[in-house]
Amino acid sequence: MADHRDPELDDLWNEFHTVVNMTSRELQDWLMTRSAGEDTEALPDRAGTENGRRVLDILGKRRGDLTGDDLRVMRKVVDTVTAERGVDMEPTAGQSNWRHRLMTLGHDPLKPVST
Repeated sequence: MADHRDPELDDLWNEFHTVVNMTSRELQDWLMTRSAGEDTEALPDRAGTENGRRVLDILGKRRGDLTGDDLRVMRKVVDTVTAERGVDMEPTAGQSNWRHRLMTLGHDPLKPVST
């Protein structure tokens, strides 16, 4: 478990919850939609990508319950979204595959980020 008094953890927690602007329900629905095929649908706990499922799992945790693996995933999500979006996080329309890829990580570029 992570030390909840660590300032670096506080920063990562805040960054993660800023770039992940979809609610856990929105992300879960998105992952299930992305995994639904014409003839089949993934089980809810297997829907979406592994990273998407990890983000969903982290959204359901308290800061003090995070593991080292959770922190690694959080850093990867923050770095990926920041690299894709830059510092300007204003709602932006883009190619649908770009938006869908980011949504799989819990970031919808069309939604304003919460601060």
